[in-house]
Amino acid sequence: MATTPTPTSEPETEDLEVAQPVCVLIFNANDPSGAGGLTADITTIASVGGHPLGVVTGTYVRDTSRIFEHHSFADDCIDEQARAVLQDFPVRAIKVGFAGSPENLAVIAEISSDYPELPIISYMPELSWWSDDKLDQYLDAFRELVLPQTSVLVGNHSTLWRWLLPDWDASRSPSARDLAIAAEEVGVPYVLVTGIPLPDQFLDNVLSTHHAVLASHRFEMFDGSFIGAGDTLSSALTALVASGNDLISATQESLEYLDHSLDNGFRPGMGHFLPDRMFWAQPEDDELDAEAADGAAAPAPAAPSGRSINEPMPLEGFVMPPHDTKH
Repeated sequence: MATTPTPTSEPETEDLEVAQPVCVLIFNANDPSGAGGLTADITTIASVGGHPLGVVTGTYVRDTSRIFEHHSFADDCIDEQARAVLQDFPVRAIKVGFAGSPENLAVIAEISSDYPELPIISYMPELSWWSDDKLDQYLDAFRELVLPQTSVLVGNHSTLWRWLLPDWDASRSPSARDLAIAAEEVGVPYVLVTGIPLPDQFLDNVLSTHHAVLASHRFEMFDGSFIGAGDTLSSALTALVASGNDLISATQESLEYLDHSLDNGFRPGMGHFLPDRMFWAQPEDDELDAEAADGAAAPAPAAPSGRSINEPMPLEGFVMPPHDTKH
């Protein structure tokens, strides 16, 4: 079992007790639109107090309306990027986003198996834009190689349903616990399921094991259509777990962070809305009012209105177990 790497030299500073951001390793594709991918990961992790270490697995060709194509990097390029930072930084958690190919997933799984003490949060994006043959090969490789090492699987309800329970009887929708049972069969202890439809225009987001639901957080549906929410949520969760938060409190906090990001969302292009992951850095309302009083026009909020209902759970102390290599 490998140990967590440490810096190769001692910092030349007298104040060694100053808290430093936790280091989070990310495997994800570049997204030139800034909607998701590494841009979302890096901005989110930095926003919640972590230091992102981004390994580029490839790049999307996309705008805010659709994904046109994806180009994967070579697997040896993924390996060299990751191992360079792992040998230098004290990484505390790993996020696996879109790797682009089964070969890249194999490299990520091999690297992860060398660091079994690190929690791994895996996010499965919506991949219906991809060709069926590539998609099937990718999902099969993810199931075989990455899921056995995954600590928390994050994904939209419909995406996880199609992937984990393709033969499910459509007379009723699977619950988060049903999806957790399917994930547990391949070694995933926790599943965070987003976008579960509820009555009265609400969506539920549920953290579950195969035994029980651990936490939930409901959103009132927004009027606009967003992209980039899944990467935002999963990277926030990874950074908060890396910072030492127990899983339930990290889940609640990451969902609240996502809610604020969506509530302050904006539409920079001609397509979908994007989360404002730096919402906390925007001027306060009283500052805008003061500017307006001085003759400056206060910008109108671009995000659709929405409301969240947080349901804190009494359970505490759920910590991330080490992952074991199972392939």
